[in-house]
Amino acid sequence: MSNMATSLIMHKRISTTLAKAKALRTYVEPIVTRSKEDTTHSRRMVFSELQNKYAVTELFREISPRIMDRPGGYTRILKTGFRKGDNAEMCIIEFVDFNETYTVEKTKKKSTRTRRSSKKTAAPAENVAEGTQAAEVEAPAAE
Repeated sequence: MSNMATSLIMHKRISTTLAKAKALRTYVEPIVTRSKEDTTHSRRMVFSELQNKYAVTELFREISPRIMDRPGGYTRILKTGFRKGDNAEMCIIEFVDFNETYTVEKTKKKSTRTRRSSKKTAAPAENVAEGTQAAEVEAPAAE
């Protein structure tokens, strides 16, 4: 389980059988919950489970800030079909906040549009301010 958990933390998504993914979910979720508090004790407790210092660093630096406001349910299991050799049900287990397809961006702003046209016509006074003479603007209109 610790090898699968390390692979999930390092790659953010792995493909495995459904039974292993369900077992991995119960193994990984408490570890991820412990990573919310970045203390020496919690790092040591996570390291005792994973036995990989690179996975612990990845968990505390990249995964923990993204899941800080989530109360639980850090992983998602997506069924992909059956394996050809032994007909085992395959799936993908991934972290919820790291899949751009399913996550909704909160930073998108709605454009405020009005029904009326806000098209403004240029007045001859504006052309005078730009450096053209009022007589030059009116002359072509008179012809």
